[in-house]
Amino acid sequence: MAKPQKTRPPMGRRERVRRIIAGQPADRCGFWLGNPHADTWPILHAYFGTKTELELRTKLGDDLRWLCPQFYPGAWKDPKSRDMFPPILGEDHGKHHPFADCESVERVEDYRWPSPDHLDFEPCLADLRSAGDIYRASGMWCCFYHHVMDLFGMENYMLKMYTHPDVVDAVTRRVCEFYLEANERFYAKAGRMVDGFFFGNDFGTQLDLICSPAHFDRFIMPWFRRFTDQGHAHGYQVILHSCGAIHKVIDRLIAAGVDCLHPLQARARNMDAATLARDFKGRIAFLGGIDTQQLLVHGTPKEIKADVRRVKRLLAPRLIVSPSHEALLPNVPPENVRAMAEAAVE
Repeated sequence: MAKPQKTRPPMGRRERVRRIIAGQPADRCGFWLGNPHADTWPILHAYFGTKTELELRTKLGDDLRWLCPQFYPGAWKDPKSRDMFPPILGEDHGKHHPFADCESVERVEDYRWPSPDHLDFEPCLADLRSAGDIYRASGMWCCFYHHVMDLFGMENYMLKMYTHPDVVDAVTRRVCEFYLEANERFYAKAGRMVDGFFFGNDFGTQLDLICSPAHFDRFIMPWFRRFTDQGHAHGYQVILHSCGAIHKVIDRLIAAGVDCLHPLQARARNMDAATLARDFKGRIAFLGGIDTQQLLVHGTPKEIKADVRRVKRLLAPRLIVSPSHEALLPNVPPENVRAMAEAAVE
């Protein structure tokens, strides 16, 4: 009489994503809904009959949570109510950049730089403690490229790479040292509650890199490596968010230790799934890839499912299906979100 075969318990969500990113066998591709815009959540809840974010993510088979300590309300507690880094928004954009006309390193050193002493990690740590069986992507967002760009102004930043590289170096150093120290303090408290260091710097436009590959190597990569090395030193997988056409530097990012690339802006030049699979499959994990510019907005559920299956054929098994930008806007029909999730977890 044949012995009954033992059935394996279903793979946990946390283990699934860890294995996908590590290039180890998993039971299926992963799925992440992303981080929908605040105006999108009421639409999704009304359609799916849910009330909380956790309830909706569970219903869709979501495998990942992004818990960034600096984005919690009240996480930044500067005693003088100053911003961590000055926001350059709206009508002021391009007018009040602190280092727009800076030509001396001394002026950089005299600037009022933020201190990690004013960060409160407890709200994020509380969510990590109660996260349950879910992959936890965390760490400071470390968007140093954007901060440096805002401190100079985009055009000034690009020009000063030529005219005042020492000033660019000084500003970049102060921004990055803040984030490195903040991460170190956060990692000491979070420990093994975190699975992946997830950080973001949008290096591309729709068509190409924002700066030249030579300047990318000179001003960006040395600090970028320090962040990836720091994440790995604490035992975390490293996930990079970069929108835009960054195909030219993906080899560099892999060499620097990036384990997983997000969000795969599907309509940006050379960022389509077929090109990424041809050039990088097997060398890095992928998170994203389902077009939010046209397909999820205008496609039918049938078309959405067909495209998810196409992306899976091309990029699996090291794939976590997700929108090609995490901030799903209210113009994405909820039935298309359902179709994406259903095809992802097939």
